[in-house]
Amino acid sequence: MIHFRFNRPVGQSRTYVYLCRMFEKMTLRGFVVICAMVLTSACSKYQKLLKSTDLDQKYEAAIKYYDAQDYYRALPLFEELLTAYRGNLRAEEVYYHYAYCHYAMGEHLAAAHHFMNFTRTFPKSEHAEEAAYMYAYCFYLQSPISSLDQEYSLKAMNELQLFINRYPQSDRVSKCNELIDKIRAKLQQKAFDNAYLYYKIGDYQAAAIAFKNTLKDFPGTPYEEETLFLAVKASYLYAKNSTDRRKLVRYKEALEEYRNFASRYPDSKYMKEAKDFEENILNEISLREPSKAETKL
Repeated sequence: MIHFRFNRPVGQSRTYVYLCRMFEKMTLRGFVVICAMVLTSACSKYQKLLKSTDLDQKYEAAIKYYDAQDYYRALPLFEELLTAYRGNLRAEEVYYHYAYCHYAMGEHLAAAHHFMNFTRTFPKSEHAEEAAYMYAYCFYLQSPISSLDQEYSLKAMNELQLFINRYPQSDRVSKCNELIDKIRAKLQQKAFDNAYLYYKIGDYQAAAIAFKNTLKDFPGTPYEEETLFLAVKASYLYAKNSTDRRKLVRYKEALEEYRNFASRYPDSKYMKEAKDFEENILNEISLREPSKAETKL
């Protein structure tokens, strides 16, 4: 049998002493029963509140639950008040808190919908700018790791930029730019990883194209040096594995990739290997390109 033991501070009243002795004699089972009764009573009060027709009481309770971060109880109350307060001065505050309940509960897509609807319903509200930002931010929170589909990342980046365009003087602009940079880094990583995957499985044509597209889509990417080098390597291997009648053209394309890389990163850590590719490419071209004497004939 488990009993609770309380230390009695000096100078406490007889009532305090009585309560302490009562809890000391209480078993764990008894304590659980009392807790259950308290919870049942609380639930019963909440159910009565839900059935009540006193809108002011419901509004005050919803705000109290919200402030106490009890969003699961606040949400149904705000949801009912949305309809009841339609056209009322309190409608704006109800909808504002309702959207944030969804956000706080991790329901980011539902929250995004309501934040956007809030800006459309209350365009002159003091919360309109905040709601517009939260709409974009909810999509940012849905942005997954770089290896997964980036639909929400692109959506978030677009909405964050739209927020900047709409509220260029907002204090939130710097945060939006920070989030856009994080998304862009993720998209760069995904583009590079996709191109590298083609290279790893031996699809050198697709790899060469993907590496070049990565550089085109993300100029100044931190992966630029490695991407340029891998474009050389993929182009060389693509030419090497081509049919004889196509090798000359493709080796020339690989040579262009090398020259592009060498001009941008002459001191690259990949330069030694890149020069080996250049030498092989030039040898292959000289073997296949007609000499000047043959051209005259």
